[in-house]
Formats: sequence, C-alpha cells, structure tokens
Amino acid sequence: MKLLLTGAFKYSEQQLNALKHLGYEILFVSDERIPLQIDVKDVDAVVCNGLFLYNDIEQFESLKFIQLTSAGIDRVPLGYIEEHGIKLFNAKGVYSIPMAEWVVLKILEIYKKSREFYRLQEAHNWEKQRDLLELTGKTAVIIGFGSVGTEIAKRLKVFGVNVLGVGRRQIESSFIDEYYLIKHIDDVLKKSDIVILTLPLTSETRNLLDANKISKMKDNSILINVSRGGVIDEIALVQALEEDKFLGVALDVFEKEPLLADSQFWKCDKVIVTPHNSFVSDKTSNRLFETITKNLGDYRVNSRNK
Repeated sequence: MKLLLTGAFKYSEQQLNALKHLGYEILFVSDERIPLQIDVKDVDAVVCNGLFLYNDIEQFESLKFIQLTSAGIDRVPLGYIEEHGIKLFNAKGVYSIPMAEWVVLKILEIYKKSREFYRLQEAHNWEKQRDLLELTGKTAVIIGFGSVGTEIAKRLKVFGVNVLGVGRRQIESSFIDEYYLIKHIDDVLKKSDIVILTLPLTSETRNLLDANKISKMKDNSILINVSRGGVIDEIALVQALEEDKFLGVALDVFEKEPLLADSQFWKCDKVIVTPHNSFVSDKTSNRLFETITKNLGDYRVNSRNK
C-alpha cells in the first residue's frame, strides 16, 4: 500500500520506520502548496493538511484514506470524498487541551486587564486598576460543543462559571449547566457574558456571528474565536468594535491568514490577535502521531480483512 506524507507533520526517522512497519510504502512531499511532481494514481492513503487546496484530488485515482493533521475539515473536498467512499479522519482531540488553556488565558487577560499592566510596567508607572473582574458567577456559552468545547468547559467550571453549550444535536456533559440547540442561539447570546466559538466552518456556519447576532450579545461581553475566521462576519465585528460593543475580543483565527497588515484588528486596543497559534503545545506532536498511527493501522488491518 502506498502512503503519501507531506510536510504538514515533521516525522522523525523512528516514526517513518513505524509507519513502514505497518506495511506502507512511503512517498513524501515537503510543501503541499506546490503542484505535485510525482505520479499519485496508485496512492492508497494520504496524511496531509491543505494538500487538496493546491492539488486536484482526482489525480489520486486509488485513494481510500485521508488523515488530516488539522481538527478542521474545511480544507478538503467533502462532496468528492463522500461520493467516492474515501475514509476521512481529522485530528480530533489532539489540540483540544492547549486550545482550552489559550481560551481561559485570554478571558483572564481581559478580565484582569493584563495589557494595561504591561503598558504601565513599560512606563514604570505604579497605577492600580480598580475595575478588575472575577470569573466567578459569570455565564459563558461555548458554541460548537465538541472536544475543544469540553476541555474549555472543564476548566471554566473550576472558576465557578455558569457554562452553556450550543450545538446541532442534543448532548449531555457533566461540565455544562445548560445545553441548547443552535436554533436557540439568539436567546443564549443575550444572557452570556462570554461567547466562545469552537464550531467547524461549513456552509451553514459561515458568518454565523453576523451583525444581527452580534447585536444580541451583551454590551461589555467577551468574544473568543478559536474555530475558523469565517464563522464571524468580520466587517460586522469591526463595526461593533468601533461602537465600543465589547469588553474585549480575542481572535486566533481570521478569514484571511496571515492577517492583512492593514486589518483593523491590529489597531484595536480591545482586540487580542494571535497568529492561529492556540493549538501549539509541547505535547501535540506526540498526540498527533499516535492518532495517525492508530488510524493508519486500523485501516491497514481492515483492508486485509476484506
């Protein structure tokens, strides 16, 4: 079986040998953004991130398995994959913990005015801030309650936060106080102090948080996005920021990445910008390789049994 690996993951020699031991003949391309210079008609499996944004999946005539190094599945042609019966796996759970830690950090930075203290320190200015907030008793809604949302909720409950979940289907979790279907999102936005977006980007969720829904949010609420930039209408968000709608906004993802140099988000004091970095930690590489190995191993075994 032929397996195409890309530079989306940095493999050690030991890891490559482990994949070969599963019974795969390995091909490798370092840059997914460059048109493929190799014949991939007989490739059975691929581990990649954005490969199919730059290369036509129809070149892979024998493809039966795709493992993504990302949690999102918006960078692959889902219709073609489903139509051709290709097994698709994402990196579910791999990045959930560091992303949850990032979310809690940004909420606390906003509530405790960290940016202001850094400015005062730089100016050698001893000036107390008398309007710091507590997380205790606040209401946070997590929109898109999957593995990332679960890890966020787990941590927020420790701070005494009332945690609400919103999603497409009914679920139960000991880490949330109330759960709502997406059709009730307007009601949830009206009563939430903190709004956290962790949902996938699809045709249904694109620009989900538009001007109308932003207007439903509390004044002086917090907005956090670690999903995809496209779930927010960025023009509407900029307008709301200009109207001083929010206490603070933390964005790790944007409609266009890298974020354009002239974006208004860079200039706004109430916005914390990070470069799609919330998923990074010292433990994700091992988690991801374990996921890759397990899914490739299961696929190999299942293929032999057919």
